[in-house]
Amino acid sequence: MRSMTRIYNLNDPGWGRDGNQNSGNQQQPPRRPDNQQTPPDLDEVWRDFNKRLSSIFGNKGGNQNPPPSGGRQPAKLPKGSPKLFLGLLILVIGFWLSTGFVIVQEGQVAVVTRFGQYTKTLNPGLQWRWPSPIEDHQNVNIAQLRTFEIGFRGNSRNKVLSESLMLTADESIVDVQFVVQYRLLQTGAPDYLFNTNNPDESVRQAAETAMREIVGKKPMDFVLYSGRTEVASEVQQLAQTILDRYKTGVQISTVAIQNVQPPEQVQAAFDDAVKAGQDRERQINEGNAYANKVLPEARGQVARMLQQAEGYKAKVIGDAKGDSARFNSVVAEYVKAPGVMRDRLYLSTFEEILANTSKVMVDSKNNNMLYLPLDQMAKQVAKDATSSAQPAHAAASAAASNTSSSATTTPRVPATTSIPNANDVGNLSNPYSPYSR
Repeated sequence: MRSMTRIYNLNDPGWGRDGNQNSGNQQQPPRRPDNQQTPPDLDEVWRDFNKRLSSIFGNKGGNQNPPPSGGRQPAKLPKGSPKLFLGLLILVIGFWLSTGFVIVQEGQVAVVTRFGQYTKTLNPGLQWRWPSPIEDHQNVNIAQLRTFEIGFRGNSRNKVLSESLMLTADESIVDVQFVVQYRLLQTGAPDYLFNTNNPDESVRQAAETAMREIVGKKPMDFVLYSGRTEVASEVQQLAQTILDRYKTGVQISTVAIQNVQPPEQVQAAFDDAVKAGQDRERQINEGNAYANKVLPEARGQVARMLQQAEGYKAKVIGDAKGDSARFNSVVAEYVKAPGVMRDRLYLSTFEEILANTSKVMVDSKNNNMLYLPLDQMAKQVAKDATSSAQPAHAAASAAASNTSSSATTTPRVPATTSIPNANDVGNLSNPYSPYSR
């Protein structure tokens, strides 16, 4: 290190002069009249440099044959300098080549350019390329999910009306706020870097253009209510088609509509219109529900009445046919025994008549039975229970008193009719019988 310092010590006033090992005989350099040092001669500087190199690399004694006075000796390199320069050259080239190693992180790729022209893409890991200035590289993150917002920034209240206001197919204006997420394709890093000037802004413009086109083809109610998912899917497909056409190397992952509403200036009127429409739909639904309830009941009643009419018709016809057949059979039997048939009809007729009356027929000659009108008592008790508002114990006491009085008092026998004897049956006439006439 000291030798190198001695070689390159430009502050040495004797640097560049003919060196003399005897310091005692060293002459001082000439000075100018104004006591300033003169600049060294370049030839002398070069000769002194060669001597010092020779003293370091094997020629300790320096140059033993100095050039004659008045002449100049051409510069010579010291012995062994070609090997030194070759070693230094190899060392420099090796260091230069080592700068070509590149470590590509996971989820990234390195795009290599040779003199500014794209050549290849390096995958994650330890890679090598030609060092600068021959080749250069740029790392691109292809695993990162990029997100941007259209129509708002950060919060739905921070609106960007120039992006969110869009015209629908029915000439209405809606405020659409949505988010787009995208990432780069596996082979899309070169296109992302070189095919577009500002790829992120290109994605934003393509998404906004696709949204305006899709919304412009749909009615307002469809965009606001039932068609959000369908609109987002169509926007994603159309935006991806536009980006593929321009070869941006971008793949859109998601288009999510955050908020869709009418403009704030007409929000109140729109709410009134929506409420009126909902009331209209509600009334229509109520009318349909009432119609669905009444019409089946009416149809059921019609069917029931028709069935009843058919049943009554069948009953009447059947009764008429039965009565006719019975009359024909009675006529046939009457022809065979008129007297027996007459008495039989008379008794059956009286049986039917007396079965529907409350009178009791007893024999007045040989009758010792006391008659208790239980049917009348039951009717009276039921009438008192329904018409009286007295407490239950009063009703019970009244019923008990009525029962006791009825049990102690001899019942009044209603009008009786004597039963004719069997011998007098032939003398009786039935006014209701057609055969007694």
